[in-house]
Amino acid sequence: MSSPTAPTKKVHPLLARYLTQLALHPLRTKCFTTGTLSFLQEVIGSNLAGVPVRPPKDASPLVRTLAAAHIDIKAVKMALYGFLISAPLSHVLVSQLQKAFAGKTSGAAKLGQILANNLIVAPIQTAAYLASMAVINGASSVTEIKKTVKAGFFSVIRIQWVVSPISLIIAQKYIPIELWVPYFNAIQFTFGTYFNYRVKSMRLAALKKQKEKEDREGKGPSQ
Repeated sequence: MSSPTAPTKKVHPLLARYLTQLALHPLRTKCFTTGTLSFLQEVIGSNLAGVPVRPPKDASPLVRTLAAAHIDIKAVKMALYGFLISAPLSHVLVSQLQKAFAGKTSGAAKLGQILANNLIVAPIQTAAYLASMAVINGASSVTEIKKTVKAGFFSVIRIQWVVSPISLIIAQKYIPIELWVPYFNAIQFTFGTYFNYRVKSMRLAALKKQKEKEDREGKGPSQ
């Protein structure tokens, strides 16, 4: 959460190159990183949940191969969300948070940083995430987007309020400042992939339960 600097200890060459790019071009590097991780979250979550693959009957072998791996238009939209919305928004918010607490290392300052992150940064990021997911999943009006944000806001923010302080405390105590960005990216990717998988699994279970109920009642699958 603090501006990265060139690593002072010997690290893996690839990580060193990444940290150098992060120091030289922070926003660009964060955009590509978050876009890639958002894409992978969607692909991995779909594969783990066993989302059915239904490519068009006349699809080419390449399209069928990509569909089998769940590399589809939704994964591309998630990558665009990470690149164009999540990364720039996080970059601006976290940069402002860093400036507010620059040079402050007391216990009160660290607590203040955690509170500011939970009460200011996290709510804005959560609202932006839910609004973006609403659009990606087909919302076509401001009313639909607002309903999605309102319905999911407190469920998501509660998780953030648990995970964010713990990860920040660990970073403040154990993680070198130049490794904070990849550290928080790893945490976000892990939890993002898990929740993506959970949401898809619950949705598939609900659809299966509905189909079984309809079959028992002799109504057949819904159209």
